[in-house]
Amino acid sequence: MRLFIAIKLSESMSMAIGDVQSILKRQGVRGNYTPRENLHLTLAFIGEYNNPDRVLDIIEHMPMKPFELSLNGIGAFGDLWWIGLEPSKELQGYVRQLRHEMAEADIPYDRKQFSPHITILRRASIDIGKIKIQPVERASMVAVHASLMRSERGRNGMIYTEII
Repeated sequence: MRLFIAIKLSESMSMAIGDVQSILKRQGVRGNYTPRENLHLTLAFIGEYNNPDRVLDIIEHMPMKPFELSLNGIGAFGDLWWIGLEPSKELQGYVRQLRHEMAEADIPYDRKQFSPHITILRRASIDIGKIKIQPVERASMVAVHASLMRSERGRNGMIYTEII
């Protein structure tokens, strides 16, 4: 099972991101756009792991104190484009504690430094520096819990299913 822990986005935040994607499409940027139903904030990528109950135990024993997430700007890691988030001490603290608990339980995860972003486009047809970037609408939401997600390749791209 291919797993990751994420915060699912509110409808209003997903719609604001969808608006950015529409603008990019109108500007001629082609690539694999993340479908609205797949938009999320990854907290920890686990990858292939066949014991989701161990991960669920950690999530359930680490309740999230609600905190605000706000969109902030657009950027790229090569041909992968993302929308960033306003800095949040609460988000950083939760992710640090979550990853610590996973390490203590010997649950494997990608140990790259956490850089909060929401992937909006993969395999972009042009370099991000070659288009005029519109300001990202200031959409916000309150994060109230983390979800364990399963990722499967479907006929038309990735399918993300919430386990909890």
